[in-house]
Amino acid sequence: MARVQVCDARKTFGATPIIRGVSIDIADGEFVILVGPSGCGKSTLLRMVAGLESITDGEIRIGEHIVNDVPPKERDIAMVFQNYALYPHKSVRDNMAFSLKLKGTPKPEIEDRVGKAADILGLSPLLTRFPRQLSGGQRQRVAMGRAIVRDPQVFLFDEPLSNLDAKLRVQMRTEIKELHQRLGTTTIYVTHDQIEAMTMADRIVVMREGRIEQMGSPLELYDCPENLFVASFIGSPAMNLIEGHIAQGGVPGFVTERGLALPLREVPAGAGGRAAVYGIRPEHFVIDEAHGQPAEVMVVEPTGSETQVFARIGGETLVVLFRERMTIRPGDTLPLAPNPNLIHLFDADSGRRIR
Repeated sequence: MARVQVCDARKTFGATPIIRGVSIDIADGEFVILVGPSGCGKSTLLRMVAGLESITDGEIRIGEHIVNDVPPKERDIAMVFQNYALYPHKSVRDNMAFSLKLKGTPKPEIEDRVGKAADILGLSPLLTRFPRQLSGGQRQRVAMGRAIVRDPQVFLFDEPLSNLDAKLRVQMRTEIKELHQRLGTTTIYVTHDQIEAMTMADRIVVMREGRIEQMGSPLELYDCPENLFVASFIGSPAMNLIEGHIAQGGVPGFVTERGLALPLREVPAGAGGRAAVYGIRPEHFVIDEAHGQPAEVMVVEPTGSETQVFARIGGETLVVLFRERMTIRPGDTLPLAPNPNLIHLFDADSGRRIR
């Protein structure tokens, strides 16, 4: 296990900047997830840590060593790819053992390491099978087992669950998290799926256009997004964002561009009259006969455990999430009120959070 430090790392392809001065300090044993939309640079950054992409400027440390010019095979890392990258003509046992054979590891030690990894991942009955005889989840376990037997300082995962169906992704998320808790190996994981990031990470790094927008624990990012991008990216369904201005004087409040008045617990110092964006998560609405605004129900999406409603309030289309079953239909009217204690305000020009 090892600490990983990325210090002002930059990467350009020709004249095009891809990574623009990224700095991350990953503690020994930490599970960090890089998340962001396609093209944000997260996979490129992971490949720079792995040594599969050169670093244009800055510094990458694994443990106490600067590894900018160290070949991948000498970095003591193990990488699990999206496409598994298994040898189709080799059995599960031989796929897992291959890297150890290349290093000249004694056969008894290879058997011991492969056996232990197979036990951890539930692959022991499958060691004689070939990849074509395995399901997608089993192939992913073999790819993980191949990484585990190397006993590396750092695990690198590049969107490993993208090729799996929804049910299997949930299962594999749990297995990867449990594996990390058992082994305690420093892990860097790349995904575009913010649900994976929220459920698995010790810390999330949200990236956009080669820069870090925010770093923090899943709940820190969920409760206190630093800007509009993070607010809209973290959380499912996404946060409702409404443009308008903060009311000046009188009762604290927010007025939308269409004249709808929304509650605030308090007005931030010096923010009265300021153009802003009002953020409220779908689950932070309540039905309030006394104070709610009449909302016309447009679409109802029941899932069993939750009911997601698309409604129009004062000309604004909002998503509302109820944690219980609701007997409502399109065309109904609900008195909806946002919880004023759970409002987020962002500056209209910069997109930064107003504190």
